[in-house]
Amino acid sequence: MTAWTRTRPTESPTWSGAPARTTRAALAALLCGAVLLTGCGAGAQADRSSADGGQRRADGAPAPMAPDGGGRAEGDRDDGAQGEEKRDAVPAPDLVSTFALDVDTASYGYARRALAGGRLPEPGSVRPEEFVNSFRQDYPRPEGNGFSVTVDGARVESGDGGDWSLMRVGLATRPSSRTAERPPAALTFVVDISGSMAEPGRLDLVKESLGILTDQLRDDDSIALVTFSDEAETRLPMTRLDGNRDRVHEVVASLEPTDSTNVEAGVGTGYDVAVEGRRRGANNRVVLLSDALANTGETEADAILERIGSARKEFGITLFGVGVGSEYGDQLMERLTNRGDGHTTYVSTPAQARKVFVDQLPAHLELRARDAKAQVAFDPAAVREFRLVGYENRHVENEDFRDDRVDGGEVGPGHAVTALYAVRLKDGASGRVATATVRWLDPRTRTPHEATGTVEAAGLAGDLWSRGTPARLQVSAAAAYFAQRLRGAETPGAPRLGVLAERAAGLARRTEDASVRQLAESIRSADELLG
Repeated sequence: MTAWTRTRPTESPTWSGAPARTTRAALAALLCGAVLLTGCGAGAQADRSSADGGQRRADGAPAPMAPDGGGRAEGDRDDGAQGEEKRDAVPAPDLVSTFALDVDTASYGYARRALAGGRLPEPGSVRPEEFVNSFRQDYPRPEGNGFSVTVDGARVESGDGGDWSLMRVGLATRPSSRTAERPPAALTFVVDISGSMAEPGRLDLVKESLGILTDQLRDDDSIALVTFSDEAETRLPMTRLDGNRDRVHEVVASLEPTDSTNVEAGVGTGYDVAVEGRRRGANNRVVLLSDALANTGETEADAILERIGSARKEFGITLFGVGVGSEYGDQLMERLTNRGDGHTTYVSTPAQARKVFVDQLPAHLELRARDAKAQVAFDPAAVREFRLVGYENRHVENEDFRDDRVDGGEVGPGHAVTALYAVRLKDGASGRVATATVRWLDPRTRTPHEATGTVEAAGLAGDLWSRGTPARLQVSAAAAYFAQRLRGAETPGAPRLGVLAERAAGLARRTEDASVRQLAESIRSADELLG
């Protein structure tokens, strides 16, 4: 049987073996889409704003709020457990999982770049949820400004005799029209011009994109520009584009790489400029464009995180990170954007830019949800144990699910967030297996809302790889299994990489989706490198 790593209640569960933790149009769409965003199978849905803060489930029963950290029902243990576990007191039932929503995709983009260059990504840079969330999903969209909730899944062959299933929780927001009205934007670009940015596909990509973006933004939008190498410099204070586009073009064209990388100076100065130039009623955002390879100044994240956090809380200024380069400080960028209520992406080719910012994300400023969190409660009558795949960095204590002072994730229009769980059912399980609830705050009024979905045991009974299983569930499984293998983790039902590559190739033909074909190619590359 698969061995699990059990963690303290303050930690997120991990798998045993997991490590510690062009076109000009495409380039323009990259930044235009990026800066203008923050971000059912079986299952009933409910979207409500209640006077009691949404403390009850859709069926009227109180939503379960057990402590986190376990993943087993009371009295259950691994078949091979002996001695110590028998003598220890049995812990309270722990079949609840809570996490902040995350729409980042940078981990997958950087992994693809590494594999294309003939090397494996560092295990610590692999975040399975970002692999999964890089692919289009098939979830229904809500009519209003909240979320749809989809819960489905399928049975997997684990090889250890256990009755394992892979369960998918899908949360989706309504897309917006590209022509919809939006507030003006006040965007502070913080551009890395250190020596490492001289590599093709770094500063040249940034300059061309900024130049084209300048022509596509509206006259009532504003831009500021800060550059950094060993020191930071304000090249352009917050400036309305009406009548000033030529000035912006001149500043962008003058950027040249030099010296070392002082991310602290760049981010600090960028936020100073953003605060000074912030506009009431506008979407105020800092956009960091860098390889995030800090080697000067405060190279650890704490000082930078403090500055970002204070600006977010006091002024509502969010951070979007665009990573570039064959060598990329992925973990630093992710920490920065998490603190800044933003998200990250990684771009190295026009095709990636088109997928992330043209095909998937609408180009406007609207937010659908602030501080969004998800909580999944498993029924102890049906479930022996579960594990959430990924989301270690987005763990939330169960008791903080409805504490709206606790930070969640920001989600924009048209986003889909997927969480996968490996679930081991009890013998003869029937009826409800899990209830998934998403809670968020209205972006303008900060009123709390919730939506809920459920899944029955029969909804997990089909074979994962059968023709009748939704193709997008299979794509999610392939992406998650791939990520888990790259970071050295074991997952029930995971096939060998060679087999997984063939399954992904079949899914690419079935869905006619080029991004799934690229997934198959990346899996093959990893299989060859791992031997």
